[in-house]
Amino acid sequence: MNEWNATDFAAKDNLLRVVRREADALLALADDSDSWTAKTACTEWEVRDIIGHLIDVTESYFTGFDAARSGAASAGALGVKVMQHRLDEGAKAHRELDRADAVERLRSDFAKIMDIFEALGPAEWGELMVPHKYMGPLPAFFYPVFQLMDYGVHGWDIRQGTGRAHGLAGDTGDLLVPFMFILWQATAESSASESESESLTVGIRVSGRNGGDHLVSITADGMSYAAEDISGLPAVIEFDPGSLVLTAFGRVNAGTIRGDRAVAERFLNSFFRI
Repeated sequence: MNEWNATDFAAKDNLLRVVRREADALLALADDSDSWTAKTACTEWEVRDIIGHLIDVTESYFTGFDAARSGAASAGALGVKVMQHRLDEGAKAHRELDRADAVERLRSDFAKIMDIFEALGPAEWGELMVPHKYMGPLPAFFYPVFQLMDYGVHGWDIRQGTGRAHGLAGDTGDLLVPFMFILWQATAESSASESESESLTVGIRVSGRNGGDHLVSITADGMSYAAEDISGLPAVIEFDPGSLVLTAFGRVNAGTIRGDRAVAERFLNSFFRI
């Protein structure tokens, strides 16, 4: 059992504790009336749009869990390529709400989704398949992880918009590390025209509770990764947990390159943003 690996039910209490902490912190920032229309690190979003985004995605999770539990048919997944545009629409659709109403609606939505997460048992954690609007059916544990991504990373976005020095909390980074490889895998740009000679292999070394070495390859078939020996590779990129999360989400350009910089930079530029 691993209390820091969110795919394992043993990590449930840790994960939900950290999600609550990040949500409380973000909502406290949003409660500041002076910050409602402040710019954030999401260049097209103000603070109010981040709250609108969180309302949009959280309420879509209610639909997903209802479908999973009832066995009702769900709409086909839209795919990750359209996420950036559709999520922007969903966020800004809530601009008609004033600050008090929007924050109260999100607080209510958050309490409801946390009740759903709290009720998940050991079998449902990994076996209940919940349809996601963009990615299709996913195991239930992905949804509290998505909430941690949203509250953790978008909380960082709001703080970044203030111009003050800050960082990502260690527990948040540790829990999200394994999912950054999945994020990269989902957003890797590959072309059917790529030849085998154009495939790319690098090593990724990460510190922290979920740290370790991973061999990562991008070919015409997409990205693959595995915990393997990375000695002898042309390039290795080292990250702490926070830097990996913020790099994978396109918020910063970080990482320490060991070896061929051109190979490492080709890898780092192989992903589209969502």
